[in-house]
Amino acid sequence: MEKVKVAVLGATGYSALELLKLLLRHPHVEITTLTSRQEERPHIAEIHPSLTGRLDLQCEPLEPVQLVDRAEVVFGCLPHGVTSQVVPELLDRGVKFIDFSADYRLHDPEVFATWYGQKHGDPDRLKEAVYGLPELFRSAIPSARLIANPGCYPTTATLPLAPLVKAKLIEPGTIIVDAKSGVSGAGRALKLNTLFCEANEGLSAYNIGKHRHTPEMEQILLDAGEQQMEIIFTPHLIPMDRGILATSYSTPASGVTEQDLLQCLKDFYQDEPFMEVVDHLPSTKEVAHTNRCHMTTRLVRGKVLTISVLDNLIKGAAGAAVQNFNLLCNFEETTALF
Repeated sequence: MEKVKVAVLGATGYSALELLKLLLRHPHVEITTLTSRQEERPHIAEIHPSLTGRLDLQCEPLEPVQLVDRAEVVFGCLPHGVTSQVVPELLDRGVKFIDFSADYRLHDPEVFATWYGQKHGDPDRLKEAVYGLPELFRSAIPSARLIANPGCYPTTATLPLAPLVKAKLIEPGTIIVDAKSGVSGAGRALKLNTLFCEANEGLSAYNIGKHRHTPEMEQILLDAGEQQMEIIFTPHLIPMDRGILATSYSTPASGVTEQDLLQCLKDFYQDEPFMEVVDHLPSTKEVAHTNRCHMTTRLVRGKVLTISVLDNLIKGAAGAAVQNFNLLCNFEETTALF
């Protein structure tokens, strides 16, 4: 089978490294181009030494028009606000795009402007973009030109919530999501709160009431269950490299039992290769370095609790992107992910 030529824009970050490692073991992929905004054109092994001897490419500061002859599918690991500057020209020239940033995740440009503090650079394509969470929106992905790869927190929190919302086992209204993420979730750029001496041996909440993944979670639950849900989201930074654990709290519908909740999740995800509904309380170590999500639920003192874990760099980013790529190109969805 002829290989699909792919490019990775913004190849210097943690998620890009995980993506490259997955693509290198994909039998139907040829990585042709890597880009960065560094003018000195570094070799990828200088940026990611673990790729030494595995990928012989330099990172180039390319314009979108230069990518057209090099790639059929482009993975964009660019900052928010930058992606929407390059997507229009690539789509117009027939290139398909999988976006790691938040530029195309929200349907409403006004919501984007409110939460991201800037006007959207390509509002006309927001309705075209497909939200790339295969377990919930698989049918729309194969025919897409533009896929918005989900955020890691929304993936972790909403995968257990969406089936319960869809089955109307929890009441519409306020859902509380309490989540802890490893430091890699903040990206590779230097930031005071992610320096070793600041993050090590500590646990801290951040961006309460203003975290940008909040409207993304609410949109997922609305799209999945046709019910408006208001979410209170408290993210925490925990001193480990990778992984997310999300606990949600909601009100059960009348007469709902714990067995109803567990059975709903098991039925919903029984044929999903990367999903596991477990009876025990899951740990991030169970899913580290995999594209898997483990989850469970409990009914405690009149409240529904869901607990879910995944690797923020794989199922929360690069692994989900490869899932989307496989669906987009009509490959087996699990290719390169087991």
